[in-house]
Amino acid sequence: YHQAMKCIVVVMAMGAEASPVLTALGARSVTGHTRFPFLYFEAERHGCRVIITVNGRDRRHGVDSIGTEPAAINTYAAIERFSPDLVISAGTAGGWQRSGAEVGDVYLSDRHFVFHDRRIGIAEFAPYGIGSYAAAPVDSLATALGVKTGIVTTGNSLDESAEDRAMIEASGASVKDMEAASVAYVCEAMQVPMFAVKAITDLVDHHTATADQFNANLALASRRLAEVVVKVVDFCAIRQVRDLG
Repeated sequence: YHQAMKCIVVVMAMGAEASPVLTALGARSVTGHTRFPFLYFEAERHGCRVIITVNGRDRRHGVDSIGTEPAAINTYAAIERFSPDLVISAGTAGGWQRSGAEVGDVYLSDRHFVFHDRRIGIAEFAPYGIGSYAAAPVDSLATALGVKTGIVTTGNSLDESAEDRAMIEASGASVKDMEAASVAYVCEAMQVPMFAVKAITDLVDHHTATADQFNANLALASRRLAEVVVKVVDFCAIRQVRDLG
């Protein structure tokens, strides 16, 4: 018999993404961060403590703290406070029709996380800019839940520029978000296994503007995300990380 996980931290960016997850897990609010607007919620599944930490609302601009910096700091603070066995980056994301994605699909991360908008242009810094941060192997989990897997690429813009597109095609990524690679960067440094669960709100290569798709599909994708996150947490809670691959 091996010891199952004691604590899982789920890092999320937007309140609208998190709300169905919190409801589905029956999570309760606990004291937030003293200096940043991070919100912490706690649930218990199969004897495992589950912490959902949401980046919170930016105090200056009054909108959700999306993007890489809040996600990185939130991840670091949560690891320091809760000492998890596993971190999950959960949220919505873009996909591509060319990769077979449909709105509402849920993906688990595969292999590694990269950035697509850190174009440094100096030979020795170029690989650093792109990054390659480990994703915990989750093939068994993906098979059990019947969900897709793909490389997740992260950038701080919702749309896709021509330069972004070239880097994304080179990386072979099939999921595009604004947080996961920065979460993975922190987790790799702190030696905590990590993977992502991403629900598709928009198809980047669709003729409709990305922002319009995102707004139209956020509620649907967030519901699908919640359904899968609960199944993911329940699967992980009674296992060790090595059992997920």
